[in-house]
Amino acid sequence: MMVTEGIVYDVVVDIRKGSPSFGRWYGAELSAENRRQVYVPPGCAHGFCVTSDRASFLYKCTDYYAPSDERGIIWNDPSLAISWPVATPILSAKDRIYKSLAEMEPELPRYRPIG
Repeated sequence: MMVTEGIVYDVVVDIRKGSPSFGRWYGAELSAENRRQVYVPPGCAHGFCVTSDRASFLYKCTDYYAPSDERGIIWNDPSLAISWPVATPILSAKDRIYKSLAEMEPELPRYRPIG
């Protein structure tokens, strides 16, 4: 993900069952000014929080968007303990009903080491 206007706090979580880094997350502030980008590997969850008044960003995806494949993890899952920069975010209707990582377990991808 790359931000072209504004500021976004971007988070990637490893949700691949069996991965050595399962459940760990990485967060970074992305902005048009700092020009940072984040790569989200397949099998990882991705979320973000806009921290400026408005923001525009670009994604590069590995495949075409398929709404039927869309899933999510609740933003404040205590098992992940993500340090979001806001305490009470404005959430979409779909973001409000996501489950915890533990509840998602049957749907999680499997880790496949390279080699």
